[in-house]
Amino acid sequence: MKIAVCAEADASEPRVSATPETVKKMKALGAEVLVEPGAGVKSGILDADYEAVGAVISRDAVRDADIVLKVRRPNEAELGAYKKGALVIAIMDPYGNEAALQVLARADVIAFAMELMPRITRAQSMDVLSSQANLAGYRAVIDGAAEYGRALPMMMTAAGTVPATKVFIMGAGVAGLQAIATARRLGAIVTATDVRPAAKEQVESLGAKFIAVMDDEFKQAETAGGYAKEMSKEYQAKQAALVADHIKKQDIVITTALIPGRPAPKLVTAEMVHSMKPGSVIVDLAVERGGNCELAKADEVVDAGGVKVVAYSNFPGRLAASASSLYAKNLYTFLEVLIDKKTKEINLNWDDDILKATVLTRDGAVVHPNFAPKTAA
Repeated sequence: MKIAVCAEADASEPRVSATPETVKKMKALGAEVLVEPGAGVKSGILDADYEAVGAVISRDAVRDADIVLKVRRPNEAELGAYKKGALVIAIMDPYGNEAALQVLARADVIAFAMELMPRITRAQSMDVLSSQANLAGYRAVIDGAAEYGRALPMMMTAAGTVPATKVFIMGAGVAGLQAIATARRLGAIVTATDVRPAAKEQVESLGAKFIAVMDDEFKQAETAGGYAKEMSKEYQAKQAALVADHIKKQDIVITTALIPGRPAPKLVTAEMVHSMKPGSVIVDLAVERGGNCELAKADEVVDAGGVKVVAYSNFPGRLAASASSLYAKNLYTFLEVLIDKKTKEINLNWDDDILKATVLTRDGAVVHPNFAPKTAA
């Protein structure tokens, strides 16, 4: 059984899909691990580090590989080197990319999307959305603080008092909660908002104040899977008015709102941005899906009348070593589901809820019910 660890084709992606720690564990599963040259360099992992734990550095790592590990979905040129029937495991970004899924299907590989991991107890250690969002929330505060150019905690000095920075977090999922915790640790005055009722208690448990219109619609604004529902236009208008008044008093605003399979909701209008004090900062974590802020531009810091709008498309990648470490562990735990420890061979149980939820392509077709082509009635 051969497992290939790929260097990412996208030059802007610094993460890697395996670390020396997970390579060692894969070897214990009975795998021969081949790593493409330089795969881990941007995450601080040298080829020699992989070789030290038994991996083979090879430019032909994917040739004849039974399992291919990546961070990003492989492109058509990469797929041309994969053998038919290979298991390809990555963050596949399937929503809105139907043509790319057809390319995967035509390559006749079995593609698994790590971001479709079901939210069940057994799969928590494989949840890449959580592991990467956690780091994104942390990094958003660090980037926001760096651009703000003032101290976050209140400081009482002989020369005078520096007031505490006001930080507002929009969206209290994994990224938002980590942003709250980080901003609080740095001494900021933190407020947060979310459309899910359960978030109120979580926000307050971290020492932040919760801001929301708490009507009947708000009390039912969560799916069974724990995601935020899309709210009515009426609720959005009421919430926007409350938020608009709140934002103008803030120093740093961090937006984290994403709805799976949909464009990011616009939470911060240009008018709201211009209502903020010069020197204020907005950090948009949702720019990969169009952004929560109207003025956000991917991988740019926009100066909007003295207010900076920061919108990097890969916040976890800005902490490449930490992000790779967590992602590699997510992948390894998933591999344990796919490989029989006794026979040391791949054993796919298609009745397993984890496999059913994550498989995108199989036997030359897109098979995931959310993305398979609709057949004519």
